[in-house]
Amino acid sequence: MNTPIYDFLMRYSNSNMLRCHMPGHKGKAQANCIPDELFQMDITEVCGADSLFEANGIIAESERNMARLYKTAATVYSAGGSTLCIQTMLAIMKQENRRVFAIRNVHRAFLNAAALLGIEVEWILPEYSGSILSGEININSIDSALKKSNKPSCLYITSPDYTGKMADIAALSEICHKYGAVLLVDNAHGAHLAFFEKSIHPIALGADLCCDSAHKMLPALTGAALLHTSSENYAKQLKSSMSIFASTSPSYPIMASLDTCTTYINKQIRNDICKNITYINSFKSFFENRLIFADGEPFHITVKAAESGFCGNELAQILRKNGVECEYSDNELLILLMSPANNSADYRRLTEAMKIAIESAHEYSSASECFSMTLPEKSMSIRDAVFSPSEEIDIDDSLDRVCAAVKVPCPPAIPIVASGEIINAECINIFKKYGISQINVVK
Repeated sequence: MNTPIYDFLMRYSNSNMLRCHMPGHKGKAQANCIPDELFQMDITEVCGADSLFEANGIIAESERNMARLYKTAATVYSAGGSTLCIQTMLAIMKQENRRVFAIRNVHRAFLNAAALLGIEVEWILPEYSGSILSGEININSIDSALKKSNKPSCLYITSPDYTGKMADIAALSEICHKYGAVLLVDNAHGAHLAFFEKSIHPIALGADLCCDSAHKMLPALTGAALLHTSSENYAKQLKSSMSIFASTSPSYPIMASLDTCTTYINKQIRNDICKNITYINSFKSFFENRLIFADGEPFHITVKAAESGFCGNELAQILRKNGVECEYSDNELLILLMSPANNSADYRRLTEAMKIAIESAHEYSSASECFSMTLPEKSMSIRDAVFSPSEEIDIDDSLDRVCAAVKVPCPPAIPIVASGEIINAECINIFKKYGISQINVVK
Protein backbone atom coordinates (compact mmCIF):
# COMPACT_ATOMS: atom_id res chain seq x y z
CA MET A 1 0.00 0.00 0.00
CA ASN A 2 1.33 3.46 -0.86
CA THR A 3 2.24 5.97 1.85
CA PRO A 4 1.68 9.41 0.30
CA ILE A 5 2.30 11.54 3.41
CA TYR A 6 5.49 9.76 4.41
CA ASP A 7 6.76 9.73 0.82
CA PHE A 8 6.19 13.49 0.48
CA LEU A 9 8.01 14.18 3.75
CA MET A 10 10.98 12.06 2.67
CA ARG A 11 11.19 13.88 -0.66
CA TYR A 12 10.93 17.24 1.05
CA SER A 13 13.49 16.28 3.72
CA ASN A 14 15.98 15.23 1.05
CA SER A 15 15.37 18.20 -1.28
CA ASN A 16 17.66 20.67 0.51
CA MET A 17 14.87 23.25 0.16
CA LEU A 18 15.49 26.59 1.87
CA ARG A 19 12.65 26.61 4.41
CA CYS A 20 11.29 30.14 4.39
CA HIS A 21 8.25 28.89 6.29
CA MET A 22 7.29 27.50 9.69
CA PRO A 23 8.41 25.72 11.88
CA GLY A 24 11.20 27.83 13.31
CA HIS A 25 13.71 24.99 13.54
CA LYS A 26 13.94 25.01 9.68
CA GLY A 27 14.50 21.27 9.68
CA LYS A 28 17.77 21.47 11.63
CA ALA A 29 18.85 21.02 15.22
CA GLN A 30 20.45 24.09 16.76
CA ALA A 31 21.86 22.79 20.03
CA ASN A 32 23.97 19.89 18.77
CA CYS A 33 22.22 17.59 21.24
CA ILE A 34 19.23 16.60 19.12
CA PRO A 35 19.67 14.87 15.76
CA ASP A 36 18.59 16.79 12.64
CA GLU A 37 16.44 13.83 11.63
CA LEU A 38 14.02 14.65 14.43
CA PHE A 39 13.23 17.95 12.73
CA GLN A 40 13.58 17.21 9.03
CA MET A 41 10.11 15.70 8.61
CA ASP A 42 8.37 18.31 10.75
CA ILE A 43 6.82 20.77 8.31
CA THR A 44 3.73 22.90 7.87
CA GLU A 45 1.24 23.11 4.99
CA VAL A 46 3.70 23.91 2.21
CA CYS A 47 2.85 23.38 -1.46
CA GLY A 48 2.02 19.73 -2.05
CA ALA A 49 1.67 18.87 1.66
CA ASP A 50 -2.15 19.10 1.66
CA SER A 51 -4.08 20.41 4.69
CA LEU A 52 -5.65 18.09 7.25
CA PHE A 53 -9.00 19.84 7.57
CA GLU A 54 -9.39 20.71 3.88
CA ALA A 55 -7.70 17.55 2.62
CA ASN A 56 -7.82 16.81 -1.11
CA GLY A 57 -4.26 15.61 -1.71
CA ILE A 58 -1.83 13.30 0.03
CA ILE A 59 -3.65 13.39 3.40
CA ALA A 60 -6.98 12.60 1.76
CA GLU A 61 -5.35 9.75 -0.15
CA SER A 62 -3.84 8.30 3.02
CA GLU A 63 -7.13 8.59 4.89
CA ARG A 64 -8.90 6.74 2.06
CA ASN A 65 -6.30 3.99 2.36
CA MET A 66 -7.02 3.71 6.07
CA ALA A 67 -10.78 3.70 5.52
CA ARG A 68 -10.43 0.77 3.10
CA LEU A 69 -8.45 -1.19 5.68
CA TYR A 70 -11.04 -0.53 8.41
CA LYS A 71 -13.99 -0.91 5.99
CA THR A 72 -15.57 2.39 7.05
CA ALA A 73 -17.61 5.01 5.26
CA ALA A 74 -14.83 7.42 6.23
CA THR A 75 -11.79 7.52 8.47
CA VAL A 76 -10.01 10.77 9.28
CA TYR A 77 -6.74 11.47 11.03
CA SER A 78 -6.21 13.23 14.33
CA ALA A 79 -2.85 14.53 15.50
CA GLY A 80 -4.52 15.49 18.78
CA GLY A 81 -5.15 12.00 20.06
CA SER A 82 -8.53 10.44 20.80
CA THR A 83 -9.34 13.54 22.84
CA LEU A 84 -9.86 15.46 19.60
CA CYS A 85 -11.95 12.61 18.20
CA ILE A 86 -14.16 12.56 21.30
CA GLN A 87 -14.66 16.30 21.01
CA THR A 88 -15.63 15.84 17.36
CA MET A 89 -18.15 13.07 18.04
CA LEU A 90 -19.85 15.13 20.75
CA ALA A 91 -19.81 18.25 18.58
CA ILE A 92 -21.77 16.37 15.93
CA MET A 93 -24.26 15.20 18.56
CA LYS A 94 -24.58 18.81 19.77
CA GLN A 95 -25.28 19.95 16.22
CA GLU A 96 -28.06 17.36 16.02
CA ASN A 97 -29.41 18.41 19.43
CA ARG A 98 -29.28 14.85 20.72
CA ARG A 99 -29.67 13.80 24.33
CA VAL A 100 -26.41 12.19 25.46
CA PHE A 101 -26.52 9.01 27.51
CA ALA A 102 -23.14 7.75 28.68
CA ILE A 103 -21.83 4.79 30.61
CA ARG A 104 -20.10 6.27 33.63
CA ASN A 105 -16.54 4.86 33.21
CA VAL A 106 -15.63 7.51 30.63
CA HIS A 107 -12.23 9.13 30.18
CA ARG A 108 -12.01 12.66 31.60
CA ALA A 109 -11.62 13.93 28.00
CA PHE A 110 -15.32 13.18 27.57
CA LEU A 111 -16.25 15.39 30.54
CA ASN A 112 -14.05 18.21 29.29
CA ALA A 113 -15.66 18.01 25.85
CA ALA A 114 -19.13 18.06 27.44
CA ALA A 115 -18.14 21.18 29.39
CA LEU A 116 -16.82 22.96 26.30
CA LEU A 117 -19.97 22.12 24.32
CA GLY A 118 -22.44 22.76 27.13
CA ILE A 119 -23.75 19.17 26.99
CA GLU A 120 -25.58 17.73 29.97
CA VAL A 121 -24.93 14.01 30.30
CA GLU A 122 -27.42 11.44 31.53
CA TRP A 123 -25.30 8.83 33.26
CA ILE A 124 -25.92 5.10 33.25
CA LEU A 125 -23.92 3.21 35.86
CA PRO A 126 -22.33 -0.05 34.80
CA GLU A 127 -22.49 -3.05 37.10
CA TYR A 128 -18.97 -2.59 38.45
CA SER A 129 -16.69 -5.60 38.67
CA GLY A 130 -14.27 -4.88 41.49
CA SER A 131 -13.14 -1.36 40.64
CA ILE A 132 -14.14 1.89 38.99
CA LEU A 133 -12.18 0.86 35.89
CA SER A 134 -14.53 -1.80 34.59
CA GLY A 135 -18.09 -3.01 34.63
CA GLU A 136 -20.90 -4.77 32.81
CA ILE A 137 -23.30 -2.68 30.73
CA ASN A 138 -26.88 -3.67 31.49
CA ILE A 139 -28.62 -4.01 28.14
CA ASN A 140 -32.07 -3.59 29.71
CA SER A 141 -31.05 -0.29 31.32
CA ILE A 142 -29.97 1.03 27.93
CA ASP A 143 -33.21 -0.10 26.29
CA SER A 144 -35.28 1.54 29.03
CA ALA A 145 -33.39 4.85 28.89
CA LEU A 146 -33.59 5.18 25.11
CA LYS A 147 -37.24 4.11 25.03
CA LYS A 148 -38.20 6.82 27.53
CA SER A 149 -36.25 9.58 25.78
CA ASN A 150 -38.54 12.20 24.29
CA LYS A 151 -35.94 13.54 21.86
CA PRO A 152 -33.28 12.11 19.52
CA SER A 153 -30.52 10.51 21.59
CA CYS A 154 -27.11 8.93 21.47
CA LEU A 155 -25.30 6.41 23.62
CA TYR A 156 -21.61 6.84 24.45
CA ILE A 157 -19.65 3.83 25.66
CA THR A 158 -16.02 2.92 26.30
CA SER A 159 -15.02 -0.44 24.82
CA PRO A 160 -12.57 -1.98 25.44
CA ASP A 161 -12.47 -0.37 28.84
CA TYR A 162 -9.20 0.26 30.62
CA THR A 163 -8.90 -3.38 31.73
CA GLY A 164 -9.69 -4.69 28.23
CA LYS A 165 -13.28 -5.70 28.97
CA MET A 166 -15.44 -5.60 25.84
CA ALA A 167 -19.04 -4.40 25.64
CA ASP A 168 -21.63 -6.21 23.54
CA ILE A 169 -21.50 -3.58 20.83
CA ALA A 170 -23.64 -5.54 18.37
CA ALA A 171 -26.50 -5.74 20.90
CA LEU A 172 -26.11 -2.09 21.92
CA SER A 173 -26.10 -1.04 18.27
CA GLU A 174 -29.31 -2.94 17.65
CA ILE A 175 -31.01 -1.24 20.60
CA CYS A 176 -29.77 2.21 19.62
CA HIS A 177 -30.95 1.89 16.06
CA LYS A 178 -34.33 0.53 17.20
CA TYR A 179 -34.95 3.91 18.85
CA GLY A 180 -33.22 6.06 16.24
CA ALA A 181 -30.27 6.68 18.56
CA VAL A 182 -26.62 6.97 17.54
CA LEU A 183 -23.96 4.71 19.04
CA LEU A 184 -20.61 6.39 19.84
CA VAL A 185 -17.70 4.23 20.96
CA ASP A 186 -14.49 5.31 22.64
CA ASN A 187 -12.36 2.50 21.21
CA ALA A 188 -9.11 4.15 22.26
CA HIS A 189 -7.65 0.81 23.30
CA GLY A 190 -8.88 -1.14 20.28
CA ALA A 191 -7.30 0.10 17.03
CA HIS A 192 -6.12 -3.48 16.36
CA LEU A 193 -9.52 -5.13 16.73
CA ALA A 194 -10.42 -4.79 13.05
CA PHE A 195 -7.65 -7.19 12.09
CA PHE A 196 -8.48 -10.29 14.09
CA GLU A 197 -9.52 -13.37 12.12
CA LYS A 198 -13.03 -11.93 12.37
CA SER A 199 -13.23 -8.18 12.94
CA ILE A 200 -14.47 -7.20 16.39
CA HIS A 201 -13.93 -3.50 15.77
CA PRO A 202 -16.90 -1.29 16.82
CA ILE A 203 -17.57 -0.17 13.25
CA ALA A 204 -17.87 -3.80 12.11
CA LEU A 205 -20.28 -4.44 14.99
CA GLY A 206 -22.62 -1.53 14.22
CA ALA A 207 -21.23 1.62 15.83
CA ASP A 208 -22.03 4.87 14.04
CA LEU A 209 -18.96 6.80 15.21
CA CYS A 210 -15.82 5.47 16.83
CA CYS A 211 -12.37 6.72 17.82
CA ASP A 212 -9.13 4.73 18.03
CA SER A 213 -5.96 5.88 19.77
CA ALA A 214 -3.64 4.46 17.14
CA HIS A 215 -0.56 5.07 19.27
CA LYS A 216 -1.84 2.70 21.98
CA MET A 217 -1.94 -0.44 19.85
CA LEU A 218 -0.29 0.36 16.49
CA PRO A 219 3.25 1.53 15.58
CA ALA A 220 2.23 5.20 15.50
CA LEU A 221 3.55 8.26 17.32
CA THR A 222 1.88 9.45 20.50
CA GLY A 223 -1.04 11.71 19.59
CA ALA A 224 -1.95 9.71 16.49
CA ALA A 225 -5.63 8.77 16.43
CA LEU A 226 -8.37 7.76 14.02
CA LEU A 227 -12.00 8.84 13.85
CA HIS A 228 -14.22 6.40 11.97
CA THR A 229 -17.82 6.42 10.85
CA SER A 230 -20.08 3.84 9.25
CA SER A 231 -22.45 6.59 8.07
CA GLU A 232 -22.12 8.36 4.73
CA ASN A 233 -23.92 11.35 6.26
CA TYR A 234 -21.44 11.69 9.11
CA ALA A 235 -18.55 11.17 6.67
CA LYS A 236 -19.28 14.65 5.32
CA GLN A 237 -19.20 16.25 8.79
CA LEU A 238 -16.06 14.83 10.37
CA LYS A 239 -13.55 17.37 9.08
CA SER A 240 -15.59 20.50 9.76
CA SER A 241 -16.55 19.37 13.27
CA MET A 242 -13.00 18.32 14.11
CA SER A 243 -11.61 21.68 13.00
CA ILE A 244 -13.65 23.44 15.73
CA PHE A 245 -11.26 22.10 18.36
CA ALA A 246 -8.09 21.18 16.50
CA SER A 247 -4.87 23.08 16.07
CA THR A 248 -4.49 24.62 12.63
CA SER A 249 -0.93 23.28 12.70
CA PRO A 250 -1.31 19.49 13.04
CA SER A 251 1.90 17.49 13.30
CA TYR A 252 3.06 16.03 9.99
CA PRO A 253 5.31 13.43 11.68
CA ILE A 254 2.28 12.18 13.62
CA MET A 255 0.21 12.01 10.42
CA ALA A 256 3.09 10.29 8.64
CA SER A 257 3.17 7.66 11.37
CA LEU A 258 -0.51 6.98 10.67
CA ASP A 259 0.28 6.86 6.97
CA THR A 260 2.98 4.21 7.44
CA CYS A 261 0.61 2.21 9.64
CA THR A 262 -1.42 1.47 6.51
CA THR A 263 1.51 -0.53 5.11
CA TYR A 264 2.00 -2.34 8.43
CA ILE A 265 -1.70 -3.16 8.64
CA ASN A 266 -1.89 -4.29 5.02
CA LYS A 267 1.21 -6.50 5.11
CA GLN A 268 1.87 -7.64 8.64
CA ILE A 269 -0.57 -6.94 11.44
CA ARG A 270 -2.76 -10.03 11.06
CA ASN A 271 0.23 -12.33 11.28
CA ASP A 272 1.59 -10.39 14.26
CA ILE A 273 -1.77 -10.60 16.03
CA CYS A 274 -1.91 -14.36 15.58
CA LYS A 275 1.63 -14.83 16.90
CA ASN A 276 1.08 -12.55 19.87
CA ILE A 277 -2.17 -14.21 20.88
CA THR A 278 -0.25 -17.51 20.99
CA TYR A 279 2.42 -15.90 23.18
CA ILE A 280 -0.20 -14.33 25.47
CA ASN A 281 -2.08 -17.61 25.87
CA SER A 282 1.18 -19.38 26.73
CA PHE A 283 2.04 -16.69 29.28
CA LYS A 284 -1.35 -17.01 30.96
CA SER A 285 -1.18 -20.80 30.93
CA PHE A 286 2.24 -20.69 32.58
CA PHE A 287 0.83 -18.69 35.51
CA GLU A 288 -2.70 -20.13 35.59
CA ASN A 289 -2.13 -21.82 38.97
CA ARG A 290 -0.82 -18.62 40.56
CA LEU A 291 -2.50 -15.64 38.89
CA ILE A 292 -6.14 -14.86 38.13
CA PHE A 293 -6.65 -12.98 34.87
CA ALA A 294 -9.64 -10.80 33.96
CA ASP A 295 -11.61 -11.54 30.81
CA GLY A 296 -11.21 -9.17 27.91
CA GLU A 297 -9.54 -8.63 24.59
CA PRO A 298 -6.23 -10.54 24.70
CA PHE A 299 -3.67 -7.73 24.49
CA HIS A 300 -4.78 -6.35 27.86
CA ILE A 301 -3.23 -8.80 30.30
CA THR A 302 -5.14 -7.73 33.40
CA VAL A 303 -4.06 -9.56 36.54
CA LYS A 304 -6.56 -9.65 39.39
CA ALA A 305 -3.70 -9.20 41.80
CA ALA A 306 -5.63 -9.02 45.08
CA GLU A 307 -7.71 -12.07 44.16
CA SER A 308 -4.43 -13.83 43.40
CA GLY A 309 -3.09 -12.98 46.86
CA PHE A 310 -0.84 -10.09 45.81
CA CYS A 311 -0.81 -6.31 45.94
CA GLY A 312 -0.85 -5.00 42.36
CA ASN A 313 1.36 -2.05 43.24
CA GLU A 314 3.99 -4.32 44.80
CA LEU A 315 4.00 -6.61 41.76
CA ALA A 316 4.46 -3.55 39.54
CA GLN A 317 7.35 -2.31 41.65
CA ILE A 318 9.15 -5.67 41.48
CA LEU A 319 8.56 -5.92 37.74
CA ARG A 320 9.99 -2.42 37.31
CA LYS A 321 13.16 -3.41 39.19
CA ASN A 322 13.48 -6.31 36.76
CA GLY A 323 13.12 -4.27 33.59
CA VAL A 324 9.35 -4.41 33.00
CA GLU A 325 7.15 -1.30 33.21
CA CYS A 326 3.44 -2.02 33.43
CA GLU A 327 0.59 0.08 32.03
CA TYR A 328 -1.22 0.50 35.36
CA SER A 329 -1.38 -0.85 38.87
CA ASP A 330 -3.30 -0.32 42.07
CA ASN A 331 -3.73 -2.51 45.12
CA GLU A 332 -6.27 -4.68 43.31
CA LEU A 333 -5.08 -4.86 39.71
CA LEU A 334 -2.02 -5.02 37.50
CA ILE A 335 -2.45 -4.22 33.79
CA LEU A 336 0.17 -5.23 31.21
CA LEU A 337 -0.68 -3.70 27.84
CA MET A 338 0.87 -5.58 24.95
CA SER A 339 0.53 -4.92 21.20
CA PRO A 340 0.96 -6.74 17.89
CA ALA A 341 4.49 -5.25 17.76
CA ASN A 342 5.68 -7.40 20.68
CA ASN A 343 7.71 -10.53 19.95
CA SER A 344 8.55 -13.85 21.60
CA ALA A 345 11.63 -12.39 23.35
CA ASP A 346 9.40 -9.81 25.05
CA TYR A 347 7.22 -12.54 26.53
CA ARG A 348 10.25 -14.51 27.71
CA ARG A 349 11.47 -11.40 29.57
CA LEU A 350 7.99 -10.78 30.97
CA THR A 351 7.66 -14.39 32.12
CA GLU A 352 11.02 -14.32 33.93
CA ALA A 353 10.23 -10.98 35.58
CA MET A 354 6.79 -12.17 36.66
CA LYS A 355 8.27 -15.33 38.17
CA ILE A 356 10.58 -13.16 40.26
CA ALA A 357 7.69 -10.88 41.23
CA ILE A 358 5.53 -13.78 42.41
CA GLU A 359 8.40 -15.33 44.35
CA SER A 360 9.36 -12.01 45.98
CA ALA A 361 5.99 -10.39 46.71
CA HIS A 362 4.38 -10.52 50.11
CA GLU A 363 1.05 -12.20 50.67
CA TYR A 364 -1.74 -9.68 50.36
CA SER A 365 -5.31 -9.91 51.56
CA SER A 366 -7.65 -7.19 50.38
CA ALA A 367 -9.93 -6.04 53.17
CA SER A 368 -11.99 -3.89 50.82
CA GLU A 369 -15.61 -4.74 50.22
CA CYS A 370 -17.01 -5.50 46.79
CA PHE A 371 -16.90 -2.25 44.83
CA SER A 372 -20.18 -0.44 44.28
CA MET A 373 -21.16 3.11 43.50
CA THR A 374 -24.28 5.26 43.29
CA LEU A 375 -24.58 8.46 41.29
CA PRO A 376 -23.83 11.54 43.41
CA GLU A 377 -26.43 14.28 43.59
CA LYS A 378 -26.12 16.91 40.89
CA SER A 379 -25.88 20.57 41.95
CA MET A 380 -25.01 22.43 38.74
CA SER A 381 -24.27 21.85 35.08
CA ILE A 382 -20.98 20.33 33.97
CA ARG A 383 -20.14 23.51 32.06
CA ASP A 384 -20.93 25.87 34.94
CA ALA A 385 -18.92 23.76 37.38
CA VAL A 386 -15.87 23.57 35.11
CA PHE A 387 -15.83 27.32 34.44
CA SER A 388 -16.69 28.49 37.95
CA PRO A 389 -14.01 29.87 40.28
CA SER A 390 -12.51 26.87 42.04
CA GLU A 391 -9.96 25.79 44.59
CA GLU A 392 -8.00 22.64 45.27
CA ILE A 393 -8.59 21.11 48.69
CA ASP A 394 -7.86 17.91 50.58
CA ILE A 395 -10.24 15.04 49.95
CA ASP A 396 -10.92 14.89 53.70
CA ASP A 397 -12.33 18.43 53.55
CA SER A 398 -14.48 17.90 50.44
CA LEU A 399 -17.70 16.45 51.90
CA ASP A 400 -20.77 18.20 50.44
CA ARG A 401 -18.65 20.42 48.18
CA VAL A 402 -19.34 20.62 44.43
CA CYS A 403 -16.78 19.09 42.10
CA ALA A 404 -15.28 21.61 39.65
CA ALA A 405 -13.00 20.57 36.78
CA VAL A 406 -12.17 16.89 37.12
CA LYS A 407 -8.57 16.24 38.02
CA VAL A 408 -7.76 12.55 38.22
CA PRO A 409 -4.52 10.82 37.24
CA CYS A 410 -3.99 9.56 33.71
CA PRO A 411 -3.89 6.62 33.47
CA PRO A 412 -6.70 5.74 33.92
CA ALA A 413 -8.34 9.23 34.02
CA ILE A 414 -11.78 7.91 34.95
CA PRO A 415 -13.81 10.42 37.01
CA ILE A 416 -15.05 9.28 40.40
CA VAL A 417 -17.28 12.32 40.75
CA ALA A 418 -18.27 14.40 37.73
CA SER A 419 -18.14 18.17 37.46
CA GLY A 420 -21.23 19.72 39.06
CA GLU A 421 -21.90 16.80 41.39
CA ILE A 422 -21.88 16.96 45.19
CA ILE A 423 -19.07 14.99 46.80
CA ASN A 424 -20.42 12.49 49.31
CA ALA A 425 -18.82 10.07 51.77
CA GLU A 426 -18.92 7.24 49.25
CA CYS A 427 -16.97 9.34 46.73
CA ILE A 428 -14.39 10.25 49.37
CA ASN A 429 -13.83 6.59 50.22
CA ILE A 430 -13.32 5.76 46.55
CA PHE A 431 -10.85 8.64 46.10
CA LYS A 432 -8.87 7.30 49.05
CA LYS A 433 -8.98 3.78 47.64
CA TYR A 434 -7.16 5.08 44.57
CA GLY A 435 -4.71 7.26 46.50
CA ILE A 436 -6.18 10.56 45.32
CA SER A 437 -5.77 13.16 48.07
CA GLN A 438 -6.72 16.45 46.37
CA ILE A 439 -9.77 17.59 44.43
CA ASN A 440 -10.93 20.76 42.66
CA VAL A 441 -14.15 22.16 44.08
CA VAL A 442 -16.32 25.15 43.24
CA LYS A 443 -15.66 28.11 45.55
